[in-house]
Formats: sequence, structure tokens, C-alpha cells
Amino acid sequence: MFDYILLFAVALSALMAIIQENLYKSIIILTFESFSLAAIFHFLLATDVAAVQAILGAALLPGLFIVALYKTTQGRDE
Repeated sequence: MFDYILLFAVALSALMAIIQENLYKSIIILTFESFSLAAIFHFLLATDVAAVQAILGAALLPGLFIVALYKTTQGRDE
């Protein structure tokens, strides 16, 4: 039952990230999606895939997205 709740959370957060107009909020929502997906992999006993998903999808990629978004919107504020 918990697997279905996590699957619903992944689908809902992906949809919310697409609908969101603020890109910073979209990145935070995608981070939550990655954590949920890592939990699904963990419950399916794919712990190595879950670890990679948690490290890359929930830690490294959102950081890179935030830096890229900051760099591209830096000149607009002036």
C-alpha cells in the first residue's frame, strides 16, 4: 500500500513541477519527486539504484539546476 502512495506522490509532484510557474519552486518539487522515487527503489530492494537516485536526483541535479537558473537570470535583475 505504501508503494502506491509513493507512486502517486511521484506522479503528482511531476505534474506539479510542470504546472509551476516559479522555476525555483519547480526545482524543489522535483527534489521531492527524486526522494520519493529513491524510496520506491529502496522498497523494491534495489538499494544501489536508490542510493544513486538519492545522491544524483535529489542532491546533485537540483543544485546544478539552481546554479544554472541563477546564472541565466542574473542579468535580468539589473
